[in-house]
Amino acid sequence: MISVIIAAYNEENRIKSSLHKIDRYLSEGGSDYEIIVVDDGSSDKTAQLVSEMGADIANLRLVRYETNMGKGHALRTGVLASRGDYVLLSDADLSTPIEEMSRLLQLVSHDRCDITIGSRALAMSRIIRKQPWWRRGMGKIFNRIVRLVIMDDFRDTQCGFKLFTGNAARELFGAARINRFAFDVEILALARKQGYRIAEVPVRWKNAPGSKVNPVFDSLQMLYDLCRIRFFLGSAKHCAASQKPAPEVPFPPGIRFPSLDKKLHH
Repeated sequence: MISVIIAAYNEENRIKSSLHKIDRYLSEGGSDYEIIVVDDGSSDKTAQLVSEMGADIANLRLVRYETNMGKGHALRTGVLASRGDYVLLSDADLSTPIEEMSRLLQLVSHDRCDITIGSRALAMSRIIRKQPWWRRGMGKIFNRIVRLVIMDDFRDTQCGFKLFTGNAARELFGAARINRFAFDVEILALARKQGYRIAEVPVRWKNAPGSKVNPVFDSLQMLYDLCRIRFFLGSAKHCAASQKPAPEVPFPPGIRFPSLDKKLHH
């Protein structure tokens, strides 16, 4: 069973289209699935639209609360409510098309790794529409700070498309504390510290208008949260995690397996 978790905050203009695409793709795949939308205190009609769509999408579940708590909190709520053997995190705007799930799932479902994360920063990644220059600049600065302060394993921690085994997802999100955009870093740092095998996978990605990121407030919040993560995890950047060995099987081209500190290919 596959659980797809979506954090939604004021997404009334695009949530219906995204949910129909996800439902169509998963239903054609033949696997059992559930789609969990967590309404993160929206002030528009997001919750109403998702609730109404339940009449057409039988596997759709809505979780909502009144106060906006942040994307990390919303995804944590959804993951802990999930039942799937595999858990996919996806952005509400489908910046990474749902079809890219197959690239991530083939690695986890064959026990090649426990977590696969979509990446916009690998050689085989396809950026169809770039972010505005200021968002790209923020991302580069943030990534450098992450690599300096927390861990230097990953080229792109912030892509919103990530797949976990169900047990790994629920364990990691159950231990997480960060509520806002830096939650990705905390989850990956926890996973690394606990020895989960993580693969970074090139994906297609297209910037969608309507970002909820506040350049000033969210930048300061993310820096503060990185300090909290470092405090929570101690010297996680420098500790040697006890990982299960990577299986001796060929990987698709372009995949990075950071624990081996090299690019894996045929």
